[in-house]
Amino acid sequence: MEYIVVLVAAALLVVTVHLSLDPRVAWRALPVLLAAFAVRLAVHFFVVRSSAVGYGGDNFTYELRALEVVELWRREGPHFVGPGELDSVESVAVPCNVFALVMYLCGGRAPLACTAVVALLACVLCVVVYRFARLAGADDRAAFRLLVITAFLPGFVLHTSDTFKDGFNAFLVVACLGVAASNVRRFDMRKVLALVPLLWALWNVRPYMVFMCVLPLIVGVSKIRGRLSASNVLALFVLLAPLLLLMLRGADHAGPIAAMQAQLDRAQSQHVRLANAEGTSGVLFDDGGNAWNALAPKLAYTLLSPFPWTSGSLVLQLSKVDTLLWYWLLYHGVRGGLRLWRRNRNVLMVLLLFVVPGSVAYATTMSNMGLMFRQRIPIVLVVSLLSAVSWSRTVPDGRSGEPPEPSAPPAGPAERLAAPVRGSTACRT
Repeated sequence: MEYIVVLVAAALLVVTVHLSLDPRVAWRALPVLLAAFAVRLAVHFFVVRSSAVGYGGDNFTYELRALEVVELWRREGPHFVGPGELDSVESVAVPCNVFALVMYLCGGRAPLACTAVVALLACVLCVVVYRFARLAGADDRAAFRLLVITAFLPGFVLHTSDTFKDGFNAFLVVACLGVAASNVRRFDMRKVLALVPLLWALWNVRPYMVFMCVLPLIVGVSKIRGRLSASNVLALFVLLAPLLLLMLRGADHAGPIAAMQAQLDRAQSQHVRLANAEGTSGVLFDDGGNAWNALAPKLAYTLLSPFPWTSGSLVLQLSKVDTLLWYWLLYHGVRGGLRLWRRNRNVLMVLLLFVVPGSVAYATTMSNMGLMFRQRIPIVLVVSLLSAVSWSRTVPDGRSGEPPEPSAPPAGPAERLAAPVRGSTACRT
């Protein structure tokens, strides 16, 4: 049964690619994504589950929690099990229930089948990234290059090759931001409604990421029209700052804001940061126990570590390959951001309102380069969208061409199977 699940996942990937992309693009993308799917299964078997490497931790924890869900289903029948019913699932109810469903169908632990589901999600995310890049203004050539890079980005491959939750988190974050950017281009209430299940699922994967997505989603829902001037951008940040402060200081109130604040307080606590700093990839800052002190070096480590000269474990050394590629993406991301500033500041604000607050929030919890290497995956993917804008060609007279307005990137099953994006017949940018 486990192998049947793998084959079904591969078949679903083929169907999704053909229904989500223009036929010409789909035939180019399909071999790449099938190869990326197979690579993840190979990494699962030869790297993550290999005793020689011994990488992992959270993935085994989620697998055990999924087994607890399966036992509960055998007594009470299949249903969604949340933290109120089984405390062990805590804030990772969606991955645990998905893995539990696979195990329930397979009749026991099925790590390969669970990995196939995660690999499917990662490959579908590559399709979303392609469509999002086209929406942001990248041409077909640059967007396809980004699809290939995303499919084989080493850190992303490693953490979508087992029962980690990073693939779920990255997919939901990029999908939410894609809907927000699509609403900036063409407002549609159906896209707003599509955010409800996406945000609910994200809350049950990594709750604080919902908080990081709030500001760009507000920009998307606000239906901003026209080009934003520098003064308007400054005014936008000033208007949104009180809301951000309210959310950061909303722990005295009940509800989601209080839960997110409690999680942030826990991550920023000195006890947790000291605990996470244990090991060869740990980092301690002279901040006097205040998470907001020494913010500049923390930001540097959050965004740029591990540095080429950093010592540590074998996995940390291998992660430097991913980091060097990230430096290249970051350089082109800055160039793409400057180009997008001249052409589409609204979409740029959606991206920056995630990257900047998210980077600052992560910096206040920075204590381990290995953990941050994983946690910044959504930031890397969002910045890479700007890289695709930088890679896009210009029209002969040197002016940036306006790309056709593609449909929204697929945020969920319904939107993912929507009308295809146009291919290379679009204007060059």
